[in-house]
Amino acid sequence: MPEAKAGTPADLTVIIPARNEASSIARAVASFPALPVIVVDDHSTDATASHSTRAGAHVLPAPPLPAGHLGKPNACQAGADAATTSWLLFVDADAWFEPAFVPSLLAYAARENLEAVSVFPQQHCVSLAERVLLPYAFALYFTGVDARSVNSPRSREALANGQCFLFHRRAYDAIGGHSAVASSIIEDIELARLLKTHGIRFRVLRTSSLAHVRMYTGLSDIWRGFQKNSFRFLLVNPATAVQVVLASIFATSWLPVLAWAVSQSEWKAAATLFASIFAALFPVYGRRVLYAPAAVYLFQAIALSSFFTTLTGRKVLWKGRRV
Repeated sequence: MPEAKAGTPADLTVIIPARNEASSIARAVASFPALPVIVVDDHSTDATASHSTRAGAHVLPAPPLPAGHLGKPNACQAGADAATTSWLLFVDADAWFEPAFVPSLLAYAARENLEAVSVFPQQHCVSLAERVLLPYAFALYFTGVDARSVNSPRSREALANGQCFLFHRRAYDAIGGHSAVASSIIEDIELARLLKTHGIRFRVLRTSSLAHVRMYTGLSDIWRGFQKNSFRFLLVNPATAVQVVLASIFATSWLPVLAWAVSQSEWKAAATLFASIFAALFPVYGRRVLYAPAAVYLFQAIALSSFFTTLTGRKVLWKGRRV
């Protein structure tokens, strides 16, 4: 995403749905010192509300959760209902942004005549579990994504990122807002589908410098996060699912094939195969590429757990709530 200089405050409200985000919410709010920020406190049991207020946000308690509705879309809709600006920027509490982010995003939307834009921020990995698992997990996730298809109005393939989603008010209202996807665990993907269905000009971007996010803080968070989302996403994107599953099978098959080659004294084939897996994942891991074999098999366990969770209809405990 091209960078623009920060200037006159935009006709835009930042909306942050937050549940038990006391550790990160102040940084998210502080990213937007010149803009109105609404934090919708989704029945937190920690100090999310007070930290948000001290950081300069207007704190709005989330309305009671209707039966069958999920917390995040319910909170987002409440924030949108309270906002009075032409543009609505929904961001997650664990994300933070550079001063040039909003001017750059709005300038891009205006230049491309877009009424909605979703952005994938730069992922920050701190703990060992994050550094091992997340690069492989996201590489696998994007194996099945065709950027031209998701950004083409002629394709039914949809993608978006709820960590950062910009709407013009008329586009948001035209698709029914978050109320239209209130029961979806992958509400961002469903919003992207609705935008395409309504013929609204929409694009998905990524940035490596203007926006940042730390999604998880350790193995337990990673496990539950992917467990609740991954197969539910794949179920609504069958073409993507096939590609991701095939890539996963290929990635996990290299060790048994390597063992067979060694057992047959096929040293050249074994060396080639051993080098190929590291060469394939070097662009993802860089100098930490030795993490790759552990990531392949550990994430496979998470994927199987997600599959059976989805298959059996079980819910996952996430931020103190079953989803």
